[in-house]
Amino acid sequence: MLKKYFLIVIILFPFICFSQKSELDSINSNIEKAKSNYGEKRIFFLERASNFTQKANIDSLIKKVNIEYGLQSYYNGLDNHLIKANKRLLILYEKSLDSSTLAKHFHFKALEQKIKLNVDSAFYYYHQSKNISIKITDSLAVGRRLLSIANLQREAKDYLGSEINSIEALKYLEPLKSYKYLESIYNNLAIVSRNLEDYKSSEKYFNKAIYSNEKNNFSRRKNTSFLYIMNGIGLSYQKQNQHSKAITYFKKGLRQDSIKQKYPIQYAFLLENLAASNFLLGNKTNVLEQYNEVLSIREKLNNKKELSITHINLSDYYKDLKQNKKALFHSNQALKHAKQTHNNKRWLEALENLSELTIGEQSKQYLQEYIKLNDSLFQKERLLKNQFAKIRYETDKKEKENTVLKTDNEKKQAEITYQKQQKTIGWLAAASSILLFGLSIMFFVQRRRKLLYQAQLERVQVREHERQQIAKSLHDEVAGDLRLLHQKLEKSNLLEEAKKLNTVKDNVRNLSHQLSSVSFDKVSFKDQIINLVSDYFELDFRITVTGLQEYEWETINDAIKRLLYLSTRESIQNSKKYAEASKLTIDFTLEKKYVHLNITDNGIGFDTNVSKKGIGLQNLQERVEELNGTLQIDSEVGNGTKTNIQIPLNA
Repeated sequence: MLKKYFLIVIILFPFICFSQKSELDSINSNIEKAKSNYGEKRIFFLERASNFTQKANIDSLIKKVNIEYGLQSYYNGLDNHLIKANKRLLILYEKSLDSSTLAKHFHFKALEQKIKLNVDSAFYYYHQSKNISIKITDSLAVGRRLLSIANLQREAKDYLGSEINSIEALKYLEPLKSYKYLESIYNNLAIVSRNLEDYKSSEKYFNKAIYSNEKNNFSRRKNTSFLYIMNGIGLSYQKQNQHSKAITYFKKGLRQDSIKQKYPIQYAFLLENLAASNFLLGNKTNVLEQYNEVLSIREKLNNKKELSITHINLSDYYKDLKQNKKALFHSNQALKHAKQTHNNKRWLEALENLSELTIGEQSKQYLQEYIKLNDSLFQKERLLKNQFAKIRYETDKKEKENTVLKTDNEKKQAEITYQKQQKTIGWLAAASSILLFGLSIMFFVQRRRKLLYQAQLERVQVREHERQQIAKSLHDEVAGDLRLLHQKLEKSNLLEEAKKLNTVKDNVRNLSHQLSSVSFDKVSFKDQIINLVSDYFELDFRITVTGLQEYEWETINDAIKRLLYLSTRESIQNSKKYAEASKLTIDFTLEKKYVHLNITDNGIGFDTNVSKKGIGLQNLQERVEELNGTLQIDSEVGNGTKTNIQIPLNA
């Protein structure tokens, strides 16, 4: 029987080898064809190569080909192909448990969200990918993800966050001398500085980008990056109204060999900005011809985002010539493309032009739309910055908590061992002296009380972690599912049900925010309180804080500081929302054994004998009691409200 199976294997072995060789040839052939094509044709050949890797079943090939397939799909905006490549990477990870494959899976999840314009989700997945790369000490991957995060923040106008992550990326990439990515980081820092109108720093970073470009050995990337840098420097001078200098750099980029044929995207950028600077200088000879050439290139490339810019420029050109009909046409085209690509800056410019080019009710309508969009974008940018901070905090916090819990357990075991040793010594000492026995008993009672309190503080920390996990689940999963269901109801024209479901979704989000915790690892207690007060401070709602700067809060346990922060936040919210107060006084006092928080407002007050505590105050009461503290609320109708919280520092 064994001989029979052995004979079958001997016969089939050459066919198996031939089959695998055939698949490898097919993979290599399709990869080569992909390299010589662009756009959807390139994706077609990469997809075929990916299919053959599945048949060949060679892990390294599956990973390599699907990474290229996914990246090219992203560059061409084909999210269905990107998702397909990413699914294959996830299956490969589940089979091999290779952490670098998982990091790439999260990277591609971020790219999927970028295509869908879900910026906060993209930010979250970039962080997941980065944290895995940190664990496996893949410095290049860490630096690249930080660069992606920084670019995302810059596009969302979170310039400070972008600058911080760019500088952090340098720490990982500079030792590797990875010039092609160092160049991108310096270029990003230069653009951030330019947007902040710090032109001196912008110039410094552009010079570093040029130096890194000269060191870059990847010829095609080197050339495209050089063109972007020239365009960026030109835009800096353009923004400073130094158009003659700007034109010098635009022309320097346009002088590159065969730029129009090899790099049409960069050529269009440089030519358009050259035309814009000439137009602003009053040199209008070739401006229209150049704008139309750029328009033709972008229409051919179907680059809708950049088309909105070209139509805005043409609208401004015709508006300057008083040719309002043509200006109106291009403004409408700019508005159409800006809406399709969510290019908010050009969207606003198009609406502004349309309000100027039309009259009467139509002009008023465009102006109202402009004001509404501008206000909503401001709110969105602020929310997005807060979301970035929250996501980064949550992803970093989870990693730290695991380390902290392990350290705490070790400390606790050491304390228990220490207690046993001390107890033994106490009994031996008691046998020789009654006085020493009494003193030992007193010592251990005090010590035990303190340890119990410390254990209680640790339990509070664990519960805070649980609350955070619940809050995250409510926000990311439950609220997300409700949002999808809400959209389906709206599409089904069940508007009343959709409205009710939206209320439920908002309630879930509010609950997740109420459950959210706060950390003092990166932002100190003082700064957290200052930020909190700044968020709520208004001309008709003034907040005064005393006692915050007089004490060393770093020595106070985090659980106590967290309680003080949450108490302050709850009181501010109640005073503003319910009490209709215009003034609020917050006073911190730190004594030897206790910390006091006194909050007084001048609101409408309430009858404490009649009014019941809401869920916020009930939660606050429970948190105070967890730390053996006391909460006292004094209020009278018409005479404001006083809140006093007292928390013991030790037992």
